Amino acid sequence: MANPKTRRAQSIITPDRDRRFVTEDNPFEAMMSRFDDAARRLNLEPGLYKVLRTPEKQIIVAVPVMRDSGEIEVYTGIRVLHNTSRGPAKGDIRFDMAVTLDEVKALAAWMTWKCAVVNLPFGGGKGGVICDPTSMSVAELERLTRRYTAELMETLGPDSDVPAPDVNTNERVMAWIMDTYSMRVGHTVTAVVTGKPVEMGGSLGRRDATGRGCLVTTTQALAHLKIPVAKATVAVQGFGNVGSTAARLMAAEGMNVVAVSDKKGGIHNPKGLDIPAVLEWIKEHRYLEGFPGAAVISNEALLCLECDVLVPAALENVITSKNAAAVKARIICEGANGPTTARADAILDKKGIFVIPDILANAGGVTVSYFEWVQDRGGYFWDEPTVIERLEKIMVNAFGEVLAMAQTHDVSMRIGAYMLAIERVAAVHRMRGMYA
Repeated sequence: MANPKTRRAQSIITPDRDRRFVTEDNPFEAMMSRFDDAARRLNLEPGLYKVLRTPEKQIIVAVPVMRDSGEIEVYTGIRVLHNTSRGPAKGDIRFDMAVTLDEVKALAAWMTWKCAVVNLPFGGGKGGVICDPTSMSVAELERLTRRYTAELMETLGPDSDVPAPDVNTNERVMAWIMDTYSMRVGHTVTAVVTGKPVEMGGSLGRRDATGRGCLVTTTQALAHLKIPVAKATVAVQGFGNVGSTAARLMAAEGMNVVAVSDKKGGIHNPKGLDIPAVLEWIKEHRYLEGFPGAAVISNEALLCLECDVLVPAALENVITSKNAAAVKARIICEGANGPTTARADAILDKKGIFVIPDILANAGGVTVSYFEWVQDRGGYFWDEPTVIERLEKIMVNAFGEVLAMAQTHDVSMRIGAYMLAIERVAAVHRMRGMYA
């Protein structure tokens, strides 16, 4: 006979679980489908299910900006705080025309689970401004950033909501946010953002952190599957900061990177690419196009290469129900957020592909962001070897805990990661109780 608690949880969860198939590429639905599966397996109480699935705050603000021409344009800014039971919200800010509330809600929730997976004292947040930053001057971007920051002053703070850079934002944007916040409160507050310039309280090792986390989790997966690191072949989709760093570090560890790509396409050499030479080419030419000694390959074809490790480090929803069956990698290390849809998960599981989920694989970035926040608050800064050592320890521990959860419950690494994260957040809610 079924456990009554299980029946109660299922009665709430089932409608959401069915709804995920309506739109495969909806990021919030994709996140919720994984959440529902994990919550059901944990027999999560119906009340806690409702709490954990609902963002605490969804903020939409108008961001008026005077363009250099004197014309006034009004942009839309979004900030979502998903859950702050374990600590202040931690989440990036992106400037992009594709920003939507559903996307921001999904990414905020992912940050909640990501921070919990690596056991950081943070909750999840995310933000963005709907704009085309490529059409704006530096001065216009500064005015946009400062006005967006001013509109969020009641939310931001080192004890409440700590942003970081993401798509089309960078160290300079974080410096503007820190300065605007500091001017409004009347004193310098370095811990209000992370991903700042080192000269302003940023952490050494931050730029490589996400890619390094991919390296650490990949080496753990190779060891688990008994694949020698020195013989492992790697394909990386996306050659931005995360993908290029992962490729560089993996090559330095002896892995054979056979293909990489950017938004214009990719390059492939089954004997292996000279990654330092590729990086030099990028510095001079900006794109991979034209790199000598390698064949041209499309982003779509790269995903289906026969290799030991596939690193989707570019966009979300690149592995779907349409191409998952053609994926031949033995390991997928998700450098990007949400690169695999919920429908594709089932296909990859059936094929026996070992997926290191995004909320574990790319958690190196938020881990070193946490280190930056700690250093700012303590006023004491670490050297880079210390940052790397502590990052590796956290990532190795998190991988082991997720693997143990997955093996104990006979589920995929993704569902194991969600189960670990949800249980940690739920445990705090149970201890704190419900404020009324």
